[in-house]
Amino acid sequence: MTETFWIAATVFILIALAFVLYPVFFHRPKARMDADLRNQNLLAYKSRLKELDDEHEAGILDAEGYQQLKEELAGAMLDDVPENEQPRQRLAGRRSAMAVALLAVLLLPAGAYLGYQEWGAMDRVEQFITMQEMGASGNDDQTARMSALADQLRDRLEQDPENADGWAMLGQTYMRTERYEDAAEAFQRLAAITEQDRNASSVAWGLSAQALYFQSEGQMTPGVMAAIESARALNPNEVNSLGLLGINAFSQQNYREAIEYWETIVEVTPDHPQIASIRGGIAEAYNRLGETPPAAQAPEPAAPSAGVALRVSLDDAFRDSVPGDTTLFVFARAKGTSGGAPVAVARMTAGVLPVDIRLDDSYAMSPEATISSAEEVVIVARLSRSGSINPQAGDWQGQVEAEVLPPEAGGEPVELVISQELID
Repeated sequence: MTETFWIAATVFILIALAFVLYPVFFHRPKARMDADLRNQNLLAYKSRLKELDDEHEAGILDAEGYQQLKEELAGAMLDDVPENEQPRQRLAGRRSAMAVALLAVLLLPAGAYLGYQEWGAMDRVEQFITMQEMGASGNDDQTARMSALADQLRDRLEQDPENADGWAMLGQTYMRTERYEDAAEAFQRLAAITEQDRNASSVAWGLSAQALYFQSEGQMTPGVMAAIESARALNPNEVNSLGLLGINAFSQQNYREAIEYWETIVEVTPDHPQIASIRGGIAEAYNRLGETPPAAQAPEPAAPSAGVALRVSLDDAFRDSVPGDTTLFVFARAKGTSGGAPVAVARMTAGVLPVDIRLDDSYAMSPEATISSAEEVVIVARLSRSGSINPQAGDWQGQVEAEVLPPEAGGEPVELVISQELID
């Protein structure tokens, strides 16, 4: 990239110099043009004078005619070359101009190169190119390339750490490639850069908390809580933080608290990408409390997306061992990924089994990780004794692989049977 830039720059510099130097080297001064004209007139005078002499000697012209024509010719010559004309001195500045032009040819390209290295923005140009390539590499087959491009962008951002757009894209790319710890760090760098803008810095801290939450597979670690506190210190209504607090409260069966967090999101960000899922969570929290949600909080129907139609059931061998209020998690991850954030999560209780459910984008944990963006997924259903999404000894689990299909595909639901008890 750098070599191409300097080749192009050199070509343009040479073209510009050509326009400047051509008049210096090839312009003919007016004095020289006038001298050339006088020389031509003098040659014409001598030629005509010789013709008159020849005609006089041959007897074609008599003495009186010869003298008259000779005087007329001499008069015309004096008109073209006045007797009192002084020869013009050659301008001394021409030689100096040529010297300056030659110095410009030598010094201008070198000066441009050194000046650009000192004050130019090649690093920004290279960052922009890398960001464009990353934006064009957003499919599953190019995850490795995206990760490599992210590392390249990271190296360039270390040389230009004030590029907020670069850190934002870096964090988003790390999220897509499931490098959540790196994503959290990138968002924290973004928060520091944008600290003069409280809202922007707050969002960056909220995204960092979300990345750390994914890294911990759904645990509210001290790092997650610290990032949330930093976000809410700048903006108490930062939606990423509120979403995580709502999920945590719900998992701890603090349904009233979860409702408060999620209703705040609906109030401050009614056009949130996951508004249907948030409203669904509010309705479920009211249901757990045995209350009817207010009409304003009833979940709005969302446009269907690609997903997996699923039938979850419990093996008969465990039916008498599982209390009806045991927490049931159903979550999907893109096939081929190791750990990382689920692309869909549903939370129920064992009492609803067997149950039919269609996992689609309304069950996404974040706009960056949706089931419709995957072609195949691994779906896990886990009955958790502790209420934590992380597997623990004594939990019951089942899993199945499934293809992500459009809503109009139809067909029988995929069968997922919880048939395994986890041990140490």
